[in-house]
Amino acid sequence: MHLRHLYLAVFLGLVIVSCSPSLAVSPTMPVPTPTAQFNASEEDLEAIQQTALDYVEGWCEGNAERMERSLHPNLVKRTIRVNRVDTLSAEEMVSYTRQGAGKAFTGQKKNTVTILDVYNDIATVKVESAEYIDYLHIGKVNGRWVIINVLWTGKRTE
Repeated sequence: MHLRHLYLAVFLGLVIVSCSPSLAVSPTMPVPTPTAQFNASEEDLEAIQQTALDYVEGWCEGNAERMERSLHPNLVKRTIRVNRVDTLSAEEMVSYTRQGAGKAFTGQKKNTVTILDVYNDIATVKVESAEYIDYLHIGKVNGRWVIINVLWTGKRTE
């Protein structure tokens, strides 16, 4: 009799498991977006946001001081151009900003800053402006959040 109960319990367990929703994601089922929760203080999140804003708004305003404040001196900024990768330095970014290279699109669209991830002293941030999409790697160096790497692309007009 006891063996019969064991078989019944196993059978019912299999039925319950087979009827419950699958944890696997099917190709047609959208992947849920987790709520962003970062292991970072509110102060750090605000500083990361401000660094990204100094970068994008400084560019659009032609404000070299804001741009320089946002960048680590060893910044590497890259974009893909068909068969090559072009690179800019912090010094070049500040110079182009000072020359007003980003002013052409000022006011055409609100800039959007999205903090994608923060872990200890590093963060990944997406910045969208009227003209560009930039992915920033920001690090906390000497107590200050600064942009260390950027991968960017121009928006396509289709």
